[in-house]
This record gives sequence, C-alpha cells and structure tokens, in this order.
Amino acid sequence: MTALTIALSKGRILEESLPLLAKLGVDPAGDIDRLLRVPSRDKQVSLLIVRPADVPTYVEHGAADLGIVGKDVLMEHGGSALYEPLDLGIARCRLSVAAKKDGPRPDGVQRLRIATKYPAITRRHFAAKGEQVEIIKLYGSMELAPLVGLADLIVDLVATGGTLKANGLVEIETICQVTSRMVVNKAAMKMKHAAIQSLLARIAALVQ
Repeated sequence: MTALTIALSKGRILEESLPLLAKLGVDPAGDIDRLLRVPSRDKQVSLLIVRPADVPTYVEHGAADLGIVGKDVLMEHGGSALYEPLDLGIARCRLSVAAKKDGPRPDGVQRLRIATKYPAITRRHFAAKGEQVEIIKLYGSMELAPLVGLADLIVDLVATGGTLKANGLVEIETICQVTSRMVVNKAAMKMKHAAIQSLLARIAALVQ
C-alpha cells in the first residue's frame, strides 16, 4: 500500500474521529497528547495532530494527503484547492449569530459590530443580505464581547447553546449546519489515486 499521511483536527473532531479510525485500523499507535506526528496501527499511514484551522493548509500544500476538518474551517479558509469527497457526519454543530437578549438586532440600517473568528463567512453572510457590519476578530471567549460592549453580535459555533444561555445570549439566526469533512490534496489524488480511493471507499461504507 502507498504511504499516506492524514491531518487530524485537535479537540472534539479528533475525539469523535478516533472510533472511525479504529474501525479502519489506522488509529494512533502513539501518544496523541504529546506527539504531533503519530504512527497509526497501519504502518503505511501516519497521522498529524494539528489545530483545526491549519488542517486545510497542511493538506493544500501537500504536507498531508488527506485531512479531517470542520465545514466551518473549510468555508472560512476557502476550499477550492481541495477535494471534499466525504461528509463524515461527526462533531455536529451549527454556525450561528447570537446577541444579548435585549441587545440590538440587524435591521439593514445601523452598522453593527460583530465579534467572530470567522470574518470571511460573517462578511459574506451579511453582505448577501445587504447589511454592512464592522467585524472584530477574536480567537476565543466570544460570548464575552457583547457583555462588555466590545460587539453587538457574535458569530460562533453552537452545539447545545448552554454557554450562550449561561452568558445571557440568544441565537437569532443560523448561518449553516456544520459537520466534519474528509478533504484530499488534489495532487495526491492523482499520484496516490488507488490508495486514497480505497481508503475513501472504506470510510464511506462505515459512514453510511
């Protein structure tokens, strides 16, 4: 079998990917809490453990042949340089707009400030509705921004909504549903076609 490298997203996606990888026989054979490059039980497959936002970059530039990453990251990154053959259906959540219960709402007139780590998605979403917004990029603790007056709204991933509720925020709009996807480097798909197609077929059978 041709050697393959798969980039995996740290955090929830990695946790939910492990049972799938185990069924394929390519789950980690090393310490994923300390190692960033880990062998799998299949000696022909190695795993890279990276930040979710970096997975498309590793795959696009050929450092990994395949990757598992959230649809939100692909939408923000711009996935045209990658193949996206499979929706794995794991790490389900949604990308939503949220505000304080008594806070302002988009009305197409006032220019609202929006805190998010998804500036490209946010800009496209509101531009499609003809609404101009000021975007403030944050990397975490998004719910804090409306509470301290930094922003009027936030755009962030929501799983249960518990964190929003605890901080006095409510969802006012869903931008899209998010699941994790398998992505493939376009050059690798040509050079390692048989190996990649075989792996994708096995994954698709498990997912379905």
